Amino acid sequence: MTYNTLLFNIEAGIAELTLNRPERLNSFSLEMHDELRAVMQRIETDANARVVLLTGAGRGFCAGQDLTARQGDNSDASGRIRASLDENFNPFIRRLRKLKQPVICAVNGVAAGAGANLALACDIVIAAESASFLQAFVKIGLIPDCGGTYFLPRLIGSARATALALLAEKIPANQAAEWGMIWRCVQDQELMGEARAVAVRLAAGPSTALGLIKQAMQVSANHTLDQQLDWERDAQGLAGTSPDFAEGVAAFLEKRPAKFTGA
Repeated sequence: MTYNTLLFNIEAGIAELTLNRPERLNSFSLEMHDELRAVMQRIETDANARVVLLTGAGRGFCAGQDLTARQGDNSDASGRIRASLDENFNPFIRRLRKLKQPVICAVNGVAAGAGANLALACDIVIAAESASFLQAFVKIGLIPDCGGTYFLPRLIGSARATALALLAEKIPANQAAEWGMIWRCVQDQELMGEARAVAVRLAAGPSTALGLIKQAMQVSANHTLDQQLDWERDAQGLAGTSPDFAEGVAAFLEKRPAKFTGA
């Protein structure tokens, strides 16, 4: 299946998704939202997709909402904004977070507004040195959405998150890495090689355990220690029933690399 605003393929366990509106810095359009829904359905149901790699085409990752699509329409701005979040952005962020597969984001350029928070919703974020992150919302009189007010304080603390949202200052990728906003900053020419190497590693990993690790990290923010210990116990019991656990133990005892099937 081909798309107008996306590039997508699944190969060797890696579902590679590229936002493909480079002439608009890969900003979101209604067509892109429709196509993202179709792609997410494929990722959720295709057993061959063991890891997701998300990036952008051209010189930017994603500039957020395409504001040119709203030029000249001054009717019911509040209703349109609410509907856009309820019908498009929020369901996409929720589905992305709930994916059982690890999601790697390779940020190849500017990530602004909803584009910045899309990146932060992913599990592992690797950015090129020339990339940057911008909470641009206040510049047009809005607040961060797409989970920005959720992800940022948890990643970099309340003081930095609040200042970034209020001042809309652009953060270069190396500073984002120093602050713990993202996993790693690499030279531009190394970005996709690094991201694909991580994807290959995860695609060969124990899928049940990887999915449970994702869930564990997400639920821990709202758990007490006792609740998290109980959650870990139950999740560990589930992981222990997987064929990958049996293979991992056998490989350890036999002193050989494990060959996980992702069953």
